[in-house]
Amino acid sequence: MTSQFYTMRPMKSYRDGVMQDIVDPIVVEAQMTIVVNNQEVAALACSPADHKELAIGYLVSEGWLSRGQSIHSLELAPDNRVLIEADISLRPSDGKMSVVNTCMGKGHSSPAQLVQSITVPRTNYTFQAVDLLAAIEELNRTSDTFRLTGGVHSAGLGQGGTLLVRYEDIGRHNAVDKVFGYSFLNDLIMDDKYLVLSGRIAGEILMKAARSGVSLILSRSAPTLRTVELAERLGLTIVGFARGERFNVYTHWDRIEI
Repeated sequence: MTSQFYTMRPMKSYRDGVMQDIVDPIVVEAQMTIVVNNQEVAALACSPADHKELAIGYLVSEGWLSRGQSIHSLELAPDNRVLIEADISLRPSDGKMSVVNTCMGKGHSSPAQLVQSITVPRTNYTFQAVDLLAAIEELNRTSDTFRLTGGVHSAGLGQGGTLLVRYEDIGRHNAVDKVFGYSFLNDLIMDDKYLVLSGRIAGEILMKAARSGVSLILSRSAPTLRTVELAERLGLTIVGFARGERFNVYTHWDRIEI
């Protein structure tokens, strides 16, 4: 039994004082290189699937690509390079490829600089509490690779009480980038959409969401204090600990209707 995300491997299992031979699934890690206008800009450790969405989402999240900029071609080369021709002006330093691990975002020196670097679209859209609970339940129920391996993160794009799309990856930043790559490629209006996560809401995840135009992040886990402070200033709603019939709202709770 195998898939793009995992393969079956023999190993030893210790349980109740006994060591035994088993065959169990283990996640696959791949390397992907993003090439923009013939310049290599990043190498990502990732799951071996959905590389086009990941590449575009990475460019959106890093602020290199935004609405109104055209993508002229998008191709997945055999050597796991994503070749992109787009209306992006790269500086010479951008051509020096950065290697990004599975859970690392690019840091900024202070919350003030983060807030100043981004403009968040304002929306008066409100979200139903029952819809948020339905969406997080769907994410939990459909995260098949996580249940089998425990080695991936999940992210989805919610609308109403359902997920429009869901991605898994060994990196939580990658899973989010895939969601926003999909939304960019399909030119989705984001006013009524929200980001749904399986894991902790970190500051880098918040900034990805802000750049992509969603106004609410929903997770079964908790945010960090830095995330809450940034969300308060940027106008984003943070919903965490969404489990069963409950959740916590940390910022801008006026967007939630019960």
